[in-house]
Amino acid sequence: MELELILEVDSLAYSYGKGPVFEDVSFSMKGGEVMCVLGPNGVGKSTLIKCIAGIFKPAAGSVRIQGEDTQTMTSGSIAKKVGYVPQQNETVFPFDVLDFVVMGRTPHLSLFGSPGEGDMEIAWKSLETVGVEHLSDRTLNSLSGGQRQMVLIARALAQEPALLLLDEPTAHLDFGNQVLVLETVKKLSASGMSIVMNTHMPDHAFLVGSNAVALTGGKLLACGPVPSVVNSQTMSSVYGIDVTVRDISDINRKVCVPCGSGKC
Repeated sequence: MELELILEVDSLAYSYGKGPVFEDVSFSMKGGEVMCVLGPNGVGKSTLIKCIAGIFKPAAGSVRIQGEDTQTMTSGSIAKKVGYVPQQNETVFPFDVLDFVVMGRTPHLSLFGSPGEGDMEIAWKSLETVGVEHLSDRTLNSLSGGQRQMVLIARALAQEPALLLLDEPTAHLDFGNQVLVLETVKKLSASGMSIVMNTHMPDHAFLVGSNAVALTGGKLLACGPVPSVVNSQTMSSVYGIDVTVRDISDINRKVCVPCGSGKC
């Protein structure tokens, strides 16, 4: 069965006052795919995510979610189709976790409506999906960074989106919590969720990605299946250092590592 086309990014560009952040970015995704967006600091990865989410208006090009142009959609309509998880903010209000996740149901409520039993059930299921339902009675500001990130993902899932956008979801997390987040991404993808994920770590694409996008100098350098993008030549060009990609037979996957002062 042909998978549904979830996201189409066509010739997208975004500019601040001083000039373009990026331009002519195009790619598409089907159901259950994970797109890893790679590139150095300041290249526009977070800006790209915000353009897809409808937070920023692109200078040129278009974004279509399930065939509908986001520039013709209301913010509420976009929120029913797109779940957005920003980079973590350490400043949080002391909401109870379950109450916070229920806020993800807002796009599905009327202007003065309150969450009903069905909304509470969806919020609880979202917590179960990411494995943190045991935190439902805790307050947000009592959680660890890894726990809080899972709760943020649960809130986005409560929107019941077709597309999940994760902006540096492993930033500021320790190694163990990074793995937990990546395992959650894999689980969601296996369930049919389409995910765009920004990351500074090329290895994350090997761990969870179906496809990858490499941005550098405001341009799309490469786009396609992960092995065609995360290779020594492309990653060296993206990050401006010598990089090598090696097969590790013991774990049956590839890894991307810097060469350092030695030769690759």
